Amino acid sequence: MKRTAHAFWLDRPGHGALREADLPEPGAGDVVVRALYSGVSRGTETLVFRGGVPESQHAAMRAPFQEGEFPGPVKYGYLSVGVVEEGPAELTGRTVFCLHPHQTRYVVPATAVTVVPDDVPAARAVLAGTVETAVNALWDAAPLIGDRITVVGGGMVGCSVAALLARFPGVRVQLVDADPARADVARALGVAFALPADARGDRDLVVHASATEQGLTRALELLAPEGTVLELSWYGDRKVSLPLGEAFHSRRLVIRGSQVGTVSPARPGRSYADRMALALELLADPALDALITGESAFKELPEVLPKLADGAIPALCHRIRYS
Repeated sequence: MKRTAHAFWLDRPGHGALREADLPEPGAGDVVVRALYSGVSRGTETLVFRGGVPESQHAAMRAPFQEGEFPGPVKYGYLSVGVVEEGPAELTGRTVFCLHPHQTRYVVPATAVTVVPDDVPAARAVLAGTVETAVNALWDAAPLIGDRITVVGGGMVGCSVAALLARFPGVRVQLVDADPARADVARALGVAFALPADARGDRDLVVHASATEQGLTRALELLAPEGTVLELSWYGDRKVSLPLGEAFHSRRLVIRGSQVGTVSPARPGRSYADRMALALELLADPALDALITGESAFKELPEVLPKLADGAIPALCHRIRYS
């Protein structure tokens, strides 16, 4: 009997729709997953939605189970949680996370799913991909006990980094964002908050995740001499200017890029699977529920994504619910 599902496709920049999809017959090493929730990664997915992926980055930006090509038609996304309906006995009936686009059911290799720990609710597990990015960033940054650290940009990635830093002994963390409403999120995560003009300076490390030129400039201003900005923002097709002619050289500042597509060289013995399993373990903390700021039904996704892209729906992670 033919298996079918429904998936969200970006038909062209700014316009998406739900399409019926034929599912392949699962092989011996495959699982059939019925989706429970997926998450919209507001930064990356809205950039894809508006067609902002530069041609030079089309290959680098491919999601693991993407279909189609940028700028569209393309099936894109990577935050899916579901239940294994068919597959190996040790996975059948288990709740799993998969880097899969928004789709009601899908067939993937069993190696592509990670079991969600029993103490992590499925509705929170959609954050696993973002927390994985934060884990990789902190492997790159290597913060030390007692460091003074600022996170500039209170989006999904920035808040995830701040939440993990709040667990470090002796570390003083401040989350900086231009939106005063992010103060409530910072409070829930257990970190201090400031607007950009009020941010503390003389910081050992600044993690930048605002994806704005102003944010990156402010991140450099907040550093102590010899300090480092870890750049997590991805600007797509936008150009960024920086004041590197001021005190950048005399204060011996560092800007370092970090990207989740590669496991941090600081952890050469860790695999992608190890990193994802760790991210899911860390999601046992209920404070991370503060990163999920809205929810819609799957059938509403074609109307919801444009509103997320233009800011009509302000959100960190917007969760999609499947019936």
